[in-house]
Amino acid sequence: MDKKRTYFLALAALCLIALFLFLGESSFHTRGEPREAVVALSMLERGNWILPVNNGVDIAYKPPLFHWMIAATSSLAGSVSEYTARFPSALALTVMLLAGFLFFAKRRGTELAMVTSLLTLTNFEVHRAGLNCRVDMLLAAFMVLALYQLYFWYERNLKGIPWLAILFMGGAALTKGPVGIVVPCLVAFVFLLIKGKKFLPLCGKFIVVGLLSCVLPLVWYVAAYQQGGERFLALVLEENFLRFAGKMSYASHENPAYYNVLTLLAGFVPYTLFVVISLFVLKYKKPDFHGLWGQTKAAIASMDDTRLYALVSAAVIFIFYCIPKSKRSVYLLPMYPFVAYFLAEYFLYLRRKHPQVIRVSTWILAILSTALFLVFVVVRLGLIPESWICGRHPEETWAYIEAIRTAPLGLWNGLLILLPFGILADFVWRLRRRAANLLPTLFGFVITVFIALDGFYQPTVLNVKSDKPMAQHIATLVPDGRLYSYRKNFVEGNRMHPFTLNFYLGDRIVPFQDFAPVEGYLVMGENELANFQETYGTTYTLKDLYDSNRRSCDDHSVVHLYWFEKR
Repeated sequence: MDKKRTYFLALAALCLIALFLFLGESSFHTRGEPREAVVALSMLERGNWILPVNNGVDIAYKPPLFHWMIAATSSLAGSVSEYTARFPSALALTVMLLAGFLFFAKRRGTELAMVTSLLTLTNFEVHRAGLNCRVDMLLAAFMVLALYQLYFWYERNLKGIPWLAILFMGGAALTKGPVGIVVPCLVAFVFLLIKGKKFLPLCGKFIVVGLLSCVLPLVWYVAAYQQGGERFLALVLEENFLRFAGKMSYASHENPAYYNVLTLLAGFVPYTLFVVISLFVLKYKKPDFHGLWGQTKAAIASMDDTRLYALVSAAVIFIFYCIPKSKRSVYLLPMYPFVAYFLAEYFLYLRRKHPQVIRVSTWILAILSTALFLVFVVVRLGLIPESWICGRHPEETWAYIEAIRTAPLGLWNGLLILLPFGILADFVWRLRRRAANLLPTLFGFVITVFIALDGFYQPTVLNVKSDKPMAQHIATLVPDGRLYSYRKNFVEGNRMHPFTLNFYLGDRIVPFQDFAPVEGYLVMGENELANFQETYGTTYTLKDLYDSNRRSCDDHSVVHLYWFEKR
């Protein structure tokens, strides 16, 4: 078996272990995941796969491909669960990683491609996105796959039609809108201009590619407009065009341009730390600013095509997402494989020229892995008294500690907790042999810590935070039928609902304001009670049936279940 095939199979096995084993361990504990999952739930329960309504009144804010994938997976599994809801993201990341490995291995070498894939898989931002029920990982995968295919088109001297790129861009548009077509086309267009292609003929080719990419999503948009009419059209305009122009009717993730720099640095943790360490061993010379532009042009002109394409991809994606006011760390996901490529080149350079940086970085990971285990032992032995816990919500912090202390420790959990020590043993063995290559050990520490976190530590803590137990108790009090919710901050176009409760209650909760019922069950946070009584106190009476005595993971308000009826 050749080296390339061995690495490919090893990467596939690693993705299977790191991404698919623990998808369903953590309950939904933020409002974003159930907000997406409930769309698929609505599709399956009501049979509307074009423009399903959830939370009683909402149509989905994003196109439906991601939700179709959840619904299809859930149909096979029997129900929409945390696992099936996160499965499309894990699958998308796996395909993106394997395709990226093949892309770079063919052009830049097998080892460099493997290190690039490992850096992409094991940085904080990408790993988190691959385990989340959000559209961003699927969008990023489609965009990156489209970029690879557009490069193949360049290698064929732009002959024929890049059908796979068109298919992937259509999939991206069906995941989150036109940005999935605009960004890959823009990247390839800029790259080809740099390579000396003529502007006008290039415009003609990309107009054709862009229009063909619109065909698949346009079929859905037309069908959705026939159902949703002007309301659907307004939502499309708001989410895709007004968001980019900063003209939305409500503030949405508005951040300054430097926010993208900070989130990119944070997203590549822990490797950002190792790059900072390396800066202290490099030799520097006084920069020649006078000839900087000429040097830059010469460097670009002499750059290998694949490296230049990776550079242009990363730069164009970054600049594009600096333009709109709305900025989130996950918007930058499509540039991570290309930044990881240059980071891989740098790490291999450090291994060759400054191996002490890799050694120190591996030591840091060894210490952090050991510290994680020691903290677990301290908590497990009950050596942290409750009186030490302080802060705004000490009872919640104590609940997390108690969850770790009392979690059942079978063979499986014990193996997950001790897994980093296998890498520690390998590290000691390599140090004794004075091994020159510590990169496998470095990646081993990162991977095993992620597996321990995903498989044991995070689910144990986050399941305490989730509203799932609360929903299960409410289901015993109200086993079927509609429930209502009340939010005083009612903003059309950006409605907030008890998303987590609603998902676990089977999409039975609807907004009180939209239905004005005579009587029924009302789910409401303590923060909303005064406003409800001020607004409806003369019309309705309330009876408190259930005090959850804990803050919701959605809006951090203590949830109550009331019976209400008109006076």
